[in-house]
Amino acid sequence: MLELLQGPLLVSILVAMVRIATPLLFSAMGELVTQRAGIWNIAVEGTMLLGAVVAYVVASSTGSPWLALLAAVLACAAVSLIMSFVTIVLKSEQFVAGLALNLLASGFTLFWFQTYIIGREPPKFVGFEAVEIPLLSDIPLLGQVLFSQRLLTYVAFFLPVIVWSFLYRTRYGLETRCVGENPKALDVKGMSVGRRQCLAIMFGSLMSGLGGAFLMLGYSDRFVPDLIAGRGWLVVVAIIAGNWMPFRVVGAIFIFALLEAVAIHAQVVGVSIPHHIFLVLPYVASLVLLAGLRSRTHQPVSLGIPYSRE
Repeated sequence: MLELLQGPLLVSILVAMVRIATPLLFSAMGELVTQRAGIWNIAVEGTMLLGAVVAYVVASSTGSPWLALLAAVLACAAVSLIMSFVTIVLKSEQFVAGLALNLLASGFTLFWFQTYIIGREPPKFVGFEAVEIPLLSDIPLLGQVLFSQRLLTYVAFFLPVIVWSFLYRTRYGLETRCVGENPKALDVKGMSVGRRQCLAIMFGSLMSGLGGAFLMLGYSDRFVPDLIAGRGWLVVVAIIAGNWMPFRVVGAIFIFALLEAVAIHAQVVGVSIPHHIFLVLPYVASLVLLAGLRSRTHQPVSLGIPYSRE
C-alpha cells in the first residue's frame, strides 16, 4: 500500500480522482435538485448511459464533441418527460418508474449501438482535450491535479456553488425545496407543484446526460455497453451519504472517486489487497453514514410521495 503514496503515483491518483469525480458531480447536482423537489428519480444510471451513447453517435458521425454534448443533453432532457408523465400525471410508484427507465435505456442503447456499428469496426472520434490554465497549471502538484483538466471539469467545480445558491438564495429555489417538504403549502398559494417537479426532473436528467456525455467525450474514444458501470447508482448513494446537502454530497463524491482511483492504481502496481475491497468501501461508508444520520436527516419530507389535491 505504501507504494501508492509515492510522488508520481500519488499525483496520478489525485488526477484520476478529479477525472472520476467530474461526471459524478454533474449527475449528483442535477439529481439533488430533483430530489429536493420531492421526486425519487433513480433512473440516473440509464440517463447517463443514454447521454453517453448519443454523444458517441453524434461525435463519431460529425467529428464535433460540442455538438455531441448538446445532442446528448437535449435527448436526456426530452426523455425526462417520460418520467414526469409517469410520476406526476399518472402518480405511479417512483422507484418502479425509475427502474423501468433504467431497463429501457439499457436495452435501447445497446440495440442502437449494435445497429449503428453493424458490419464495421466501432468508429473512433476525438473528444475534449485538456485545457491548461496559464500560470496556475505550473504550480507543483496542484497545477497538474486541478488546473490541467478538461474545460467542463472547471465547470463541475463551480456547479455545487451554483446549485447551493439556487436552492438557498433564490425564490424559485425556495419554492423547489418547499415542493419536497410541503407541496400543499405551495399549492394553496396558487403555485403549480407539478410544473416545478417537471422542471426539476428535466434539470436532473439534463445534468445526468451531461455527466454521461462527458464520460464518453472526455476520457474515451469509443463506446462500450458497460461504460457507466454503476456510476448512476453511486450518485444516488452519494446524495444519501451527503444528507441531501450540496457540499456534503460533493465531499461524498470525492471520497468515492478517491477510492476508485486508488483501486485502479492498486491493480496497476500489484497491491496484494483485492481491488474489489476498495470498490465496496463507498457503499459501506454510506451505510455507516445512514445509520448515524437517522436522527438528523435532511431528507425532504415528501420525497417519493406523489402529491394529490384533497
